[in-house]
Amino acid sequence: MDEVAVAIADPVRRRILTMLRDEPLSAGAIAGRFTISRPAISRHLRLLRESGLVRDEVVGRQRIYRLDPGPLAPLLDWLTGLATVDRCERHLDALETEVYRTRRERRSRGPAEHRREHTA
Repeated sequence: MDEVAVAIADPVRRRILTMLRDEPLSAGAIAGRFTISRPAISRHLRLLRESGLVRDEVVGRQRIYRLDPGPLAPLLDWLTGLATVDRCERHLDALETEVYRTRRERRSRGPAEHRREHTA
């Protein structure tokens, strides 16, 4: 999971992954969409390949890259777990706010009105 997190931390690599999501591309086609040097793109592609996020295949004189989203699964599971905890905490915070609001309203109504509410 750490290798994948490092791989997607860079905006150039994220853009490459987005491009490969739509279609397999040659290294030259990928490099042609950036203003940085081809050797720099090659280093990004190597890191993506080593993390397992892309697979490559030699076709003739070209190296074709394809996205492999499989290694993202553990990271997605971990992130989903964080988001779920956050969502639960927000629901609990909202419940706590409602409990305090109800208590405040009952105190402001006074004891006689509170007793009538429970006997009705």
